[in-house]
Amino acid sequence: MYLGIDIGTSSVKTVLIDEAGSVVDSSSADLPISRPRPLWSEQNPSDWWTATNMAVAGLNVDKRHRVKAIGLSGQMHGATLLDANRAPLRPAILWNDGRSFAECADLEARTDAFITLGGNRVMPGFTAPKLEWVRRHEPEIFDRVKTVLLPKDYVRLRMTTELASDMSDSSGTLWMDVAGRRWSGELLAATGLDESHMPRLYEGHEVTGRLRQENAEAWGMERVPVVAGGGDNAAGAAGVGVIDEGEALMSLGTSGVIFVAGNTYRSNPASAAHAFCHALPDRWHLMSVMLSAASCLDWACKLTGCADAGALIDLAATEGTLGCRETFLPYLSGERTPHNNPHAQGVLFGLTHDSGPAQIAQAVLEGVAFGMAQGLEALTAADVDVNAISVIGGGSRSLYWGRILAAALQLPLVYREGAAAGPAYGAARLALYGHQGGDMEDVFKAPRALDIVEPSDHDIETINAKIARSASLYDALAGEFNGGK
Repeated sequence: MYLGIDIGTSSVKTVLIDEAGSVVDSSSADLPISRPRPLWSEQNPSDWWTATNMAVAGLNVDKRHRVKAIGLSGQMHGATLLDANRAPLRPAILWNDGRSFAECADLEARTDAFITLGGNRVMPGFTAPKLEWVRRHEPEIFDRVKTVLLPKDYVRLRMTTELASDMSDSSGTLWMDVAGRRWSGELLAATGLDESHMPRLYEGHEVTGRLRQENAEAWGMERVPVVAGGGDNAAGAAGVGVIDEGEALMSLGTSGVIFVAGNTYRSNPASAAHAFCHALPDRWHLMSVMLSAASCLDWACKLTGCADAGALIDLAATEGTLGCRETFLPYLSGERTPHNNPHAQGVLFGLTHDSGPAQIAQAVLEGVAFGMAQGLEALTAADVDVNAISVIGGGSRSLYWGRILAAALQLPLVYREGAAAGPAYGAARLALYGHQGGDMEDVFKAPRALDIVEPSDHDIETINAKIARSASLYDALAGEFNGGK
């Protein structure tokens, strides 16, 4: 057995797979999130560890006894600041926190190496501007920072006592020479840090340490090896076999991601696309990110009174109309690709007396799909060629939403076995590969396709005009999102 642990934003998920790579058990534990001020988003690192123990405890005991290795994945970019005793100095600042927008502009003005060497625009979601914000606004905290870790790597520290990370997750800090797959002293110095503040870097399948004795006893395991793992999207890609040039996935979780693998490094910072290392050696990827995807459905459930996201989708499928009058801009937490605008806000436009829960549900599904289409455009502008997209995450359970997304992207969507397990499944696969070895292409082959949603010409024609109208609506309102500033 191999265990994958994913430190998500809303929950910690665990997956057990067997020697053949099939999922045999899974469990999860919810996580709280704090938004103490506008644009802020934080979590307590101790909550990740508590939820990890709960999620592991939810797995079958007999199967846990047979675990041979563990892999980790997790939400990217979160700034977890530790003192000399390896204790957190403050709540972690998360990927969807937008407070550091002023620091972003200053860092880009300070050095162009973030773009030329790091391959990415400096955006509030990334880790480096968060540290610059702490340096300016909480200097007494910054002066005590000994180590900066990402969320999954803090959990690794609690599991193994090791300070380690992987290439894919660390790419999102903006402190890496992404093409060279190493920390950059120049980029670290721009935020007052150096390599001594960073964990050691590993490829995703490499062993970073072993489970501490007390944890092994509590979890019902031996002191098994823990591999580096990957950022949530790179691990998700490993799970569905997206590892070679032009292979792509779409993740429909709290955020929405389109991820295109490559055998060479390339970047397109002008379109706010993310250029990162993959979790496997000699692989990179380009990625578009919208900050609110399936989380928009949760918001719409509260607005409409629907019990859950599944009920909301069913309402749209049975009572909604494709290309409805109502338009939704899905910027509930600002936006990254392609707008790079932390001040962007959600909008419901075109409401009339006839607008009810079904119409709002339909507009929200379409609004997220249109945002994903804009993200794909940012990636294809960097000369990537995509023929189909595998779907992972909670949103992967809905074929009706898939119909809308396929039409917006004008590409077939492939729904694969184990896809709903997402990054945790990929982390378990990385653990299997690190322990067993073998041919990488064989270990990470794409799981069996359960469904393929082809875009309908009629659906494409129906929503094309609305996609353009949605883009125009954003352009018209962009100046108003920050109080007209």
